[in-house]
Amino acid sequence: MIEDLDGCLPPRLRGPATRIARVSAGFSGAGVYRVDAGTESFALKVAPDTEPVVDWRSKLRIQQLAADAGLAPRIVHVDETRRAVLSEFVTDRSFAALYGDPRTREAAITQLGKTIRRVHELPLTVDAEEKEARDFLIRVWSGLAGSFPMPAFVGDAVARVLGERPPESDRALVLSHNDVNPTNLVHDGETLLLLDWEMAGANDPFFDLAAIAVFMRMDADSCRTLLGAYESDVVSTLPTRFDYNRRLMAVLVGVNFLQVARQSGHRGATGAETLEATSSLGEFYQRLRTGALAVSTAEGQWQFGLSMAKESLALRGDTPDR
Repeated sequence: MIEDLDGCLPPRLRGPATRIARVSAGFSGAGVYRVDAGTESFALKVAPDTEPVVDWRSKLRIQQLAADAGLAPRIVHVDETRRAVLSEFVTDRSFAALYGDPRTREAAITQLGKTIRRVHELPLTVDAEEKEARDFLIRVWSGLAGSFPMPAFVGDAVARVLGERPPESDRALVLSHNDVNPTNLVHDGETLLLLDWEMAGANDPFFDLAAIAVFMRMDADSCRTLLGAYESDVVSTLPTRFDYNRRLMAVLVGVNFLQVARQSGHRGATGAETLEATSSLGEFYQRLRTGALAVSTAEGQWQFGLSMAKESLALRGDTPDR
């Protein structure tokens, strides 16, 4: 990662009056910083030195498409040499609060469905990589299974998803965000924007919809509202491919976070981690809210991974606890 962060900024923002503070380092290895210059605030993202410039340019093109369409924060400056992108900092008015309030919940879900539809209507760039979630699950699982102590129910969740024949699709691939989760949603009071386009690429249109439905623990009625807004039509029955993508996405996120926990130093299962003893996704979120867990720690990543694997099984109807 480069040291001269000031050099990533346009000349007018450089100098001692500008403050740059690290926000996070994403799973991709990119550094994310908040930049404050007078009354202006920005987000600076610097790609790791190991990322091929061709890949970085492809991601930038997609992010620019989204920004031009009002689906991502406006890009202010690009430094290709340093592989740095400076965007407007958007103050979040909390989409989660809108979703959580019974008075605004349906409107929030409707806006979410329409926003995802607009993402999928963006042109699919010729260099957009196809993201095959099953293949990614197989790769991650093969690196864990047999080499990292794992509860038996996690392997069961993986085997059940991979043992399913994916329902046939009658839809073309779309430009998918591929990481639609609450931390990547920003509501400025009127518009819903998506952050972090690192994983964007060609995918099944149901993947983004299934992802946010799982993360936000939507029940069947909420899922129908989401899909109805996306389709601009009444949806009375949840498509089998949508349900399949929910199970796939849940176990994929679960296994990925178990891998991250391993990288963070977690030692794996002790033998006490049974399906019944594992927190449901709702219980895990409650532990986050109380501060009992944090996804920035190895234990928080481990517990989130287990809860997502359990959620995948619950979405099959194998467990009653949703």
